[in-house]
Amino acid sequence: MKKWMRWEDYVAGVCGLYAALAVLWTAQTTTSRTLMLVFGVVLIATAVLNLSMPGTPWLEYVQCAAGVLLFVSPWMGAYSDHTGAAWTSWIAGIIAAGVTAAAIRPAIDAHHKVMPSH
Repeated sequence: MKKWMRWEDYVAGVCGLYAALAVLWTAQTTTSRTLMLVFGVVLIATAVLNLSMPGTPWLEYVQCAAGVLLFVSPWMGAYSDHTGAAWTSWIAGIIAAGVTAAAIRPAIDAHHKVMPSH
């Protein structure tokens, strides 16, 4: 697995960037702004780390968890009635979680090639 080549991490990073920037043009509450920024930045950071260190399964799990948390954040933060913020969180979160979940198995396989068992 080569560095900077996994499209799944680019997609997750773009989802995080969109969620973080969407606070500028969607109606927000204090909670929605905070959750979208935090989970967006976490997605961006994990995407960059996954791109620079391929074959690191725990990072994939963290990135997938951030996507899931972004998806459920409208209910956690009670902003599901704020249409723009909620739909942004739902769509960006489910896409990020989905593409990352698809990338977990290849990351585990790459990790095992680098770190073979006994």
